[in-house]
Amino acid sequence: MRIDQLLVQRGLASTRSQAQRLIADGVEWLKMELSGEVWKRVAKNGDEVPDGAKIRLLDDSEARYVSRGGLKLEAALKQVGLSVTGLRCLDVGQSTGGFTDCLLQAGAQSVVGVDVGSAQLHPSLRSDPRVLCVESVNARTLSAMDLVAAYADSTGAGGQFDEESDSADDWDDEDDFDDEDAAPAPEAAEPEPVELPPEFAPPFDLLVADLSFISQTLVLPAAVELLKEGGMLLTLVKPQFELQPGQVGKGGIVKDPEMYPIVEQRLRETCADLGLTVTHWFDSAIEGGDGNREFFICARKAG
Repeated sequence: MRIDQLLVQRGLASTRSQAQRLIADGVEWLKMELSGEVWKRVAKNGDEVPDGAKIRLLDDSEARYVSRGGLKLEAALKQVGLSVTGLRCLDVGQSTGGFTDCLLQAGAQSVVGVDVGSAQLHPSLRSDPRVLCVESVNARTLSAMDLVAAYADSTGAGGQFDEESDSADDWDDEDDFDDEDAAPAPEAAEPEPVELPPEFAPPFDLLVADLSFISQTLVLPAAVELLKEGGMLLTLVKPQFELQPGQVGKGGIVKDPEMYPIVEQRLRETCADLGLTVTHWFDSAIEGGDGNREFFICARKAG
């Protein structure tokens, strides 16, 4: 079997792309030779390895989280010295769940993840009771009601109610029936209001975001409404999505370093308008997968 496929099958990698990054960092398999068992380094992603072979990773950092985003957030939390132990978090742009995975492993109490897509969250996180997945929601219009609806869907609460009622159609036309003798029709059952458990209810202690194909300036106004006073914001900034098309180079790569201060200023102004005080702006410790330079912005909400 191809080694990248085998890594996924063994659960050592969540995706083929993650497996390929592990291979680049170093993967070995135990091969039987005439002189005995020897560890052989995998040379390329398509190398064939016996299905039952023993495998070891020379660097398992890529496999620590369900996606590479977890490594980015881990480094950012260390950079700002932020502990998330016991925090209730909102993860906007959840996707596969790298940020969510990082937060939970770092001790967060719970994570509400929002994404415009669906069926992307890793199964291990989707089944985690500490996670509420809010799918097919445009974060520009995010509200507490979106969270309530997602929770209702996940639990079956507030769903369909069986209604039983008598109708004149149930009676034969030839029956001698006096409308005045008819019992009043039962009222339709009212769905009971759905209440979010405290761990999933806004306002949240921490807002994180990893957004693509949309500017944070369009998303933060709604998301920050769900952040508590004194709460923290820590988001990954991708300049190619914060600039105008004419400011981005060929292939969606921002090559002009003069564009980076423009992005920073725009986001600082957005934060100020939303009552956020920026405390940190710094490079992501891990480069974007497409080669773009990425940043993190950290801010505190007034109050």
